[in-house]
Amino acid sequence: MQQQYEGYKDLADSLKSTSALLNLERKSQLHQDIITICNHLVNPSFRIAVFGPFNHGKSTLLNAMLGNRTLPIDLIPTTGASISVKYGSDVRTRIMLVDGIEIYRSGTEILQQFAILDGNRQMRKDVASVEVFCPHPFLETGVEFLDLPGTNDRDEQDNLVREQLLGADLVIQLLDARKLMTLGERENLRDWLLDRGIKTVIFVANFLNLLEPDEQKQVQNRLLFVAESFRAELPPGFSNLYRVDALPALRARLKGDVAAANSSGLAAFETALQNIVGILQPDRGSVRLPRVQAIASQIQYSLKAKIDPITLEIKSFDDKQNSKIEIKQKAANLIYKGFTTSIEELRDWLELPKLLTKYQADAAVALAENKFKDWQTNTLKKDLNQLQLSAVKWLYQAYEFFQEERPQDLLIPFPSEPQVILPPKPNNTDDLSEPGSIAVGGGIGWLLGGPVGAAVVGSISYLLNKNIQKQDDQLAKESYHQEVAKLCISTIEDYFSSFSSQGLSILTEYERQSEKVICFQFSQEPGEITNKRESLQLLQNGFNRLLRELEKVKILSNDQPYKEIPKYTNTNRKYSPQPERVKLSPEKDPVIKQQQEKTAKNSGTRVESVSPPPSPKASPSPRPEEVEAKFRDWELNEEIAWMKAEMQSPGSQTSKQQNTTQSNKAPSQTKTQTEKDKITRAYGILGLQTNASQAEVKQAYRTLVKKWHPDLFVNQPQLLKQAQEKMHLVNDAYTILSDK
Repeated sequence: MQQQYEGYKDLADSLKSTSALLNLERKSQLHQDIITICNHLVNPSFRIAVFGPFNHGKSTLLNAMLGNRTLPIDLIPTTGASISVKYGSDVRTRIMLVDGIEIYRSGTEILQQFAILDGNRQMRKDVASVEVFCPHPFLETGVEFLDLPGTNDRDEQDNLVREQLLGADLVIQLLDARKLMTLGERENLRDWLLDRGIKTVIFVANFLNLLEPDEQKQVQNRLLFVAESFRAELPPGFSNLYRVDALPALRARLKGDVAAANSSGLAAFETALQNIVGILQPDRGSVRLPRVQAIASQIQYSLKAKIDPITLEIKSFDDKQNSKIEIKQKAANLIYKGFTTSIEELRDWLELPKLLTKYQADAAVALAENKFKDWQTNTLKKDLNQLQLSAVKWLYQAYEFFQEERPQDLLIPFPSEPQVILPPKPNNTDDLSEPGSIAVGGGIGWLLGGPVGAAVVGSISYLLNKNIQKQDDQLAKESYHQEVAKLCISTIEDYFSSFSSQGLSILTEYERQSEKVICFQFSQEPGEITNKRESLQLLQNGFNRLLRELEKVKILSNDQPYKEIPKYTNTNRKYSPQPERVKLSPEKDPVIKQQQEKTAKNSGTRVESVSPPPSPKASPSPRPEEVEAKFRDWELNEEIAWMKAEMQSPGSQTSKQQNTTQSNKAPSQTKTQTEKDKITRAYGILGLQTNASQAEVKQAYRTLVKKWHPDLFVNQPQLLKQAQEKMHLVNDAYTILSDK
């Protein structure tokens, strides 16, 4: 039993602590009910409450059972407080005032001062509790009677009665046989007892002796109906309906008239009551727990009403933050992919063998023709600037997106202009130059002059094409202009070696600095959300603890415990894309492939950025790798632009809203047959079925662009015209299907 009460104490503590999380008003009904049921859970006494409207004889019945006029009775509503009647060696009264003062008196005369209604029929405000002690053998068994104020008189009294009923193990509802079960009594039976888990109820009919015999028979039939309609949870074999004529019973007890007490119904009722209590008292937990369950359900409902909105708010915040983070991570990865690809292209271009293969011949010729500076500006610098800008633009994309560190421009300087020291001239030459003359800035033709200078230019191409500059030195000295040409080639090689070495070094450092640009800091969680997260955790912990305590006393609930909410872990963290270990081609790159599949329909953008240049003679044909690079950049730029738009409202249902808008317009904007034919024709141009998805439309468009882009046919006029016409059709078809 002690262990059981310890469990009840834990349950009571849980009820109190959980209800504290609700911040209930002290005078609210739920707060009062919680205090009452918690006190009742740990109360060792078996409490019997006598309940009913005023002037139904409640105090009279109790006095008859106690055998004296212990409690105040009168013809007007008298009981103005809840009076507890407990066992004591002699009759005495204890009154506790709200200010903590205790009044202890022998007898019960003091009740006339503190426990009855005043002249205005109001309860006293200064009384906290009233206790009467009596030397009655039934009370000595641990039973406690509770004489409640009459109902249906004042709201204040009704509230007190309603509160005290929750702390009663057994309720005796007194009925007036002359006006049996009024509407108010039926409402109280439902609202105050049944709905609050109070089902250990005994009905006692009073004043039946005041009716005529025929009326008594009719009333008894109605009483049986009342008793049968209320499913009281009493021990088997006991009725929940008794007749007691309270005033005759009291008079009989005061006179010691046993026969009169028996005929009043008091003896039969007392016997049944003692037997019922004897069965219920040892396991009073089974009586009290249904009331606990009813109150706990209200607490759980109130907690859920607080928990669920906060949970949704935090989830909404987390979803938005995660959406932002996901978008930023994808953007960072895409930008990093574009940047590293551009850097690799520039690094590849700066490799010395590549520079020599692509530029050495032209540079050496320009050097010999005194045009090196112009060549460097118009060719080498132009190509370098294009590659540098291609790389830098990604860092500016990152800065615009993440606003971290502003990027620096990538500047790879050119070495000093090459200088050629001419060798001693042969005896048989007519050159005007002197041995050891220095040609600066790519001008040696003016030193050599005439046919010899022209021969040097020719020899440069000859030597590089024939690759004989590494052959026997004697062969190279067969002619003076070949020796000078060899010097030009060597000087240019030194120039590009210096340019390559310095450029690669600058590029490596620039790539390292880019890590400060292509990254983002996870935002700090707002203090308001942090506070709500902590508050939610407290509420959920209280809810879960209450569930556990209820389960310990075999009170099951349909509610499931809340899972612990995840803490915000993104604070003070930084995200930077990590380099891939294996470099993949654009066709096999999973990031690009994923973006190709996910690019939204609403972009609707055609590949105008890779349209044919005005002058096709600018570069040779075909150039599929350049078309592929431009198309790759277009896709990355499209995806980044889409993500920027998404960042304005992360987690928004943009696509769904557009689809909804389009579907809403459909009934009022039925497509004409001409429009349907255009759509069908567009599918045919792209080589698709009419039920193809947007992803399939985009994939088909990509394939056709790579196959028919005019850049591939710049030196083939007939095919170029055909490709331009084909791309015009493809672009129109893509536009139609994107806007469909």
